[in-house]
Amino acid sequence: MRFNYVALAMLALISMAPSAQAKGLNKQQIEMCRWGSDIARSAQHSKLSGTTLWRARENLKARKYPRAWMPKMALGITEQTYASRSRLQPASVKKTYYDGCIRHEQARQHLGRR
Repeated sequence: MRFNYVALAMLALISMAPSAQAKGLNKQQIEMCRWGSDIARSAQHSKLSGTTLWRARENLKARKYPRAWMPKMALGITEQTYASRSRLQPASVKKTYYDGCIRHEQARQHLGRR
C-alpha cells in the first residue's frame, strides 16, 4: 500500500516536470514547440515506416495550416528528420524536439530577443 502512494507521488512529480521546464515562456511559444514536436514525431514515424521524403513532403503540402509560417517550418523539420540517421522511436524524437525547442526559446528570451 505504501508503495502505491510513493508511485503516485512520483507520477505526479514526473507529470509536472514539462510545465516546470517551460517556465517563463508564453502560451504561443509553448504551443509552437508542441506543434513542432508533433511534426517531428510524424516525420520520424513516416521515415521508419518507409514513406519516401517526396511523399512526406506532398502530405505536408496537402495539409491546411492556421499560420503562414507553419508550412515552411513543417517542411524544414521533416527534411531534417529524414536527413538524420536516427532510428529512435517517434515518441523519443517528439520529446527530444520539444525539450530542445523549449531550451532554445528560453535562451532567446534570456538574450532579450523575442
